[in-house]
Amino acid sequence: MPTLTIEPLTADAFRPFGEVIEANDSARHFSINDGFAERYHDLAHIDVASGGGRAIVSIFRALPRSLPMQLVLLERHPLGSQAFMPLSGLPYLVVVAEAGPVPDLAQIRCFRAAPGQGVNYAKGTWHHPLIALQAPSDFLVVDRGGKPGDANCDEHPLMGEAIWIKP
Repeated sequence: MPTLTIEPLTADAFRPFGEVIEANDSARHFSINDGFAERYHDLAHIDVASGGGRAIVSIFRALPRSLPMQLVLLERHPLGSQAFMPLSGLPYLVVVAEAGPVPDLAQIRCFRAAPGQGVNYAKGTWHHPLIALQAPSDFLVVDRGGKPGDANCDEHPLMGEAIWIKP
């Protein structure tokens, strides 16, 4: 039974899947509003324009999951990126596999996002739905809105695959 190792979320480790969104010294930042605010600028590439798409902003509320946890599916958004920024100040897990026609389950990875760290999944990146850990958690989500009927969510059930996340 394959078990995923939970890795810390870093920009370098996550680069094949998208960007880590966080306010730190490695990001371009500068003072605004007469010095009363700091702007951390252009933290992610929001890629939603193909096929007439537009950026939309939503809030997702994720219920907590318990570990150990068996993964049951991965999904991807072939028409646009999808950014998640936690609002609840709690850690959460991010499970990803590189973009492709089907996920390469031998290369699946699991990251522990610290409070204040968001992620932007690049267009087509396979990922597990949100995995909140300690309590219900809200996420600000920037993703693609389009015409009714746009097929922008492919699911890949993991039937017969016993992939687990353990604490």
